[in-house]
Amino acid sequence: MAKSMTGYGTTTTHLGNTTITVEIKSVNHRFLDIIPKYPRTFLFLEDKIKKTIKSYFDRGRIELHIDLNGGNFKNKTIVADWDLMDQFIQQLQTAKNRYSLKGDIPVSILTELPDLFTIVENEDKPAELQEMIISSVTKACEQVDEMRLEEGKNLIKDLIERVSSIRNMVLLLEGRREKVIEEYRLRIKKRIEEYIEDSISLDNGRIHQEIAMLSEKGDITEEITRLLSHLEQIKVICQSEDPIGRKLDFVVQEMNREANTIGSKSTDSQIGEWTVSIKSEIEKIKEQVQNIE
Repeated sequence: MAKSMTGYGTTTTHLGNTTITVEIKSVNHRFLDIIPKYPRTFLFLEDKIKKTIKSYFDRGRIELHIDLNGGNFKNKTIVADWDLMDQFIQQLQTAKNRYSLKGDIPVSILTELPDLFTIVENEDKPAELQEMIISSVTKACEQVDEMRLEEGKNLIKDLIERVSSIRNMVLLLEGRREKVIEEYRLRIKKRIEEYIEDSISLDNGRIHQEIAMLSEKGDITEEITRLLSHLEQIKVICQSEDPIGRKLDFVVQEMNREANTIGSKSTDSQIGEWTVSIKSEIEKIKEQVQNIE
């Protein structure tokens, strides 16, 4: 089932007097890129959290925010490195005596010295809290997945409509192809006759052979056939249960290549107009495909 790569989900749960808020934002990205933003307290759960997210998404930039309020799980403690502090004080006293410095060493200087104090978060990680965090991440993922699925349906609906529009224009190209080939042959023959003084004396078979070769260069039969095949491929891909974004992107690139070839081959103004319209629709499909997982 096709999904978009844009979605949002949030859950709030309570454990005693602790409130856990999980928020997930999903946007377009070529690959799966998980951006965790939560306190270091939760680093021990990072592997489980990422595994949970990967079970729901294959592509997209996933931003995960986890916030913990209340309770004792976010308590922080200041830890002093007494050995290092002793060395600092001793060295300051030595410098004071060595250089005959006057005055007392202010207590405030300790706060300016690096590495003397470290803020440590509470390491208490009860199993119930761990389970609740993973459960909250799962619920947020489900919300995002549901939103991506709903938007994906709309994207596919729009894409299929554009595929149908392109197919109708390609069929118009196909209907005009024979007439264009005949007009091209007559135009080439006329030009040859204009530049040859005595066309009667030339090998008539050779003239027709040259005309056939030149007109074949402007023939768009193969391109039309491949375009119609690509359009059918898109319909089949859209019915797949697997992620389809990359497959669609490849097919759309091939369609664009065929349309460009038709545009460069044909000298017919009507075919030229239809080709421009086809390329415009392909470009719109390409933009939509960038949103599909």
